[in-house]
Amino acid sequence: MTHGAPLPAAARRVPYEDPGVPDHRSPLRFLWWLTTCQRRRVAFGALWGSTWMCGLMVPPYLLSRTIDAGLRAHDTRALLLWTGAVVATGAGIAVLGILRHRTMTLVRMDAAYRTVQVVTRHVTRLGSALPRQVSAGELAHLQAGDIGRIAQTLTITGPGVGAAIAYAATAVLLFRISAVLALVIVLGVPALAVTAGPLLGRLHGAESRYREDQGDLTALAGDMVAGLSVLNGMGGKPLFAGRYRERSQALVPLGYRIAAMTSWVQALTTCLPLVFLAVVTWISARMAAAGTITVGELVAVYGYVAALLAPVAFFIEGADDLPRGLVSARRVVDILALGPASEDHRTRTDPPAAPGALHDPASGLLVAPGRVTALVAARPGAARALVERLAGYTDSDVSWGGATLSEWDRTALRRHILLADNDAYLFAGPLRAALSGPTGHTDAHVGRALRAAAAEDIVEAAADGLDTHLEDRARTLSGGQRQRLRLTRALLADPAVLLLVEPTSALDALTEATVAARLAEHRRGRTTLVVTTSPLVLGHADEVAYMVDGTVRATGTHAELLAAQPAYAALVFRSPGAGPQGSAATVEQGEEVVR
Repeated sequence: MTHGAPLPAAARRVPYEDPGVPDHRSPLRFLWWLTTCQRRRVAFGALWGSTWMCGLMVPPYLLSRTIDAGLRAHDTRALLLWTGAVVATGAGIAVLGILRHRTMTLVRMDAAYRTVQVVTRHVTRLGSALPRQVSAGELAHLQAGDIGRIAQTLTITGPGVGAAIAYAATAVLLFRISAVLALVIVLGVPALAVTAGPLLGRLHGAESRYREDQGDLTALAGDMVAGLSVLNGMGGKPLFAGRYRERSQALVPLGYRIAAMTSWVQALTTCLPLVFLAVVTWISARMAAAGTITVGELVAVYGYVAALLAPVAFFIEGADDLPRGLVSARRVVDILALGPASEDHRTRTDPPAAPGALHDPASGLLVAPGRVTALVAARPGAARALVERLAGYTDSDVSWGGATLSEWDRTALRRHILLADNDAYLFAGPLRAALSGPTGHTDAHVGRALRAAAAEDIVEAAADGLDTHLEDRARTLSGGQRQRLRLTRALLADPAVLLLVEPTSALDALTEATVAARLAEHRRGRTTLVVTTSPLVLGHADEVAYMVDGTVRATGTHAELLAAQPAYAALVFRSPGAGPQGSAATVEQGEEVVR
């Protein structure tokens, strides 16, 4: 078959710069689009598959001629001639098998890569709208299982077509020998497929439910890992771990059921064709004994039926692959059908001509231009919703310089207003590229941003400095180091408005004070909003907004709010050992480090 085939060198032709526009009106149309995108290769796959399977029927005929015209006729010349034909045919079938296998491997790889490309391109376009519509577990299972099943389904276009042609050719050959045997073959093969059909249907239904539950469980695990530090702080890790364990254990019986059904399907698909072969051989042997057919024809019938096992196996495999592929294609189609809000009315691309304030009418927050504003919220969820409105991630009445954000083109808006948080992804590659991307900042620019984020020590400790290879998600670095690299990247972007969410939460007090002082210095004259409850950061803000229940209750400097708002003071000094004196002392320490 075609499972587990290695990727040949010719597969380097994929992926493509432009994978094309997928037809996602239905799962079947999507599979057909994958087929038509490589129609030439699929046509060759069908040609090689058909020729190979039809070629499997040639050796039985040649063997029958070898026996009847050579052995039984005691004709040495004919014996050698037909034996040579058998050898040559075997070599030709081997070559055809290689061509078929190689071509169908390319077909599957093309389908897999093309599906990955169109899905990746689409989820990139969705941007912030994606997490609200598709879970991380769903995307993980799409990559781990669905794409492989879709690629495997395209095998039907090659050996599947060849199996149908070989089946018809065998029926014609058998009719020339015996109509009875031909009818047994013609009617028996569909009976095999019908026998396996109900089991396949039940298996696919159970697998679909199992996959959905696995996706939900993967999403839960992802949420747990993402919030592990918070869960540890709250003491909630055992509770969530217990919930995950219970749901995982609940999947075990269904997994055993699927394994049992799979074993029955595999047993039937292996056993039934052999039983069928035995029945046909018994019938043909009785006919040979009665003199209805010759010994050579008996050997030919056996060879035809034995060779027919390959098409029959492909029929059953195709009956298994197609429903699986349609289910997996449905998940791809559902993702491709997602879309962001209409951009037709978004025409603005340039920032305000004069520095403008960022204003959120819903909360009453006003982020003054050219200043560092801090936001302290009693409920972190309300603060997160606010910064997403300020960044234009959700539709709202937020305005910038007097114009609502809904008037700006989203791509342009992302260049002007940047939201940076602790979940921002760190890509693998050279540290320089992970920080500055394709913009090509000079070492001096990168150095200034590293200093502002107090991250110079990370580069100094790296073996190759800025050319050091960074692992995916920077897993080899500590949480505080990753946080400082994320801040460095945000500062290098140098947007007109920078929104930072808890940029120092993973840092020790001394480093936090250093970052707070340098951040205010680095962003002087630029609009910056920092969501935090850290006294060390609040002490360096030009203005602090205190929000309760989604509404700004008070504004002023950190010192003014400490004096006028007892609830504010309790909120920012709630951690053990925190207090006004300790805060001031640590800030002075940080300023001394900066100097």
